[in-house]
Amino acid sequence: MSRILYYLFLKPLSMLPLSVLYVFSTGLYYVLYFGAGYRKKVVMGNLRRSFPDKSEQEIKQIASDFYRHLCDLIFESVRMFSMGEAEMRRRATVTNPEFVKELEAYNKGIVLIAGHYNSWEMMGTAFPMFSKLPVVALYSPIKDPFFSKVLSDSRGKYGLELVPKHEAKAMFKEWNGRQAIYLFGGDQSPTSSKKSFWMDFLNQDTAVAFGTEKFAVEYDCLVVFGDIQKVKRGYYTMTFSLISKNPLEEEHGDITIKHTRKLEEIIRAQPQYWLWTHKRWKRKRE
Repeated sequence: MSRILYYLFLKPLSMLPLSVLYVFSTGLYYVLYFGAGYRKKVVMGNLRRSFPDKSEQEIKQIASDFYRHLCDLIFESVRMFSMGEAEMRRRATVTNPEFVKELEAYNKGIVLIAGHYNSWEMMGTAFPMFSKLPVVALYSPIKDPFFSKVLSDSRGKYGLELVPKHEAKAMFKEWNGRQAIYLFGGDQSPTSSKKSFWMDFLNQDTAVAFGTEKFAVEYDCLVVFGDIQKVKRGYYTMTFSLISKNPLEEEHGDITIKHTRKLEEIIRAQPQYWLWTHKRWKRKRE
């Protein structure tokens, strides 16, 4: 069934230009926001708790803008199945490529942290174009083996190396000392409350996954934050900033605090571009 869905629907749809796909995106927005109300209770609850100083009208406007953006992301992801390298280079760019070259000269691994903000999918797929180093990302395989392979092939078509999360520990142990860029999601919901780092984030007591900092310290990697911004519909930039040059000298938790505060600052500036459908605060401190 998944093969039929892909070859008869998704693949042909992906061959259409984004200008056409955005017409479908607008239609989907009306269905999800006004009709089905997809995760609307989660979104509104997240926004109200994160911005208690905003009026209900402001919260509704952010939610509406978020659903429009979410629908665009869905069809941009579909388009990426057939998107060529030239188009990808136009749509996903780095504002400070010289910074990447400076990092490469350190001859150390690089942990690149970004949030589920704007099109992390497009920037992650395109990123190997911007560096001579191998680029590695963790991912959670989906249950359908056919779609899992299709997604992996699409994300890796420009050189991104994808490592299933359940293989990450063994893989990184084997790669010890390998100079590469390792992509981490800084806003992933941790699997355990006890193993989390707790801090205030968007006005709430929040469990933050500590694996990013742990990995950076264990393998003595440079830690860099990637700020993904939307230029206009379908066009994104990433700007890098240094979080830590010497993670072994950082106090416990400092790296986590720094990259989480950086993401929070970006979200507060333009909240509509973060993934509000995620049940980010489902874990409570024990």
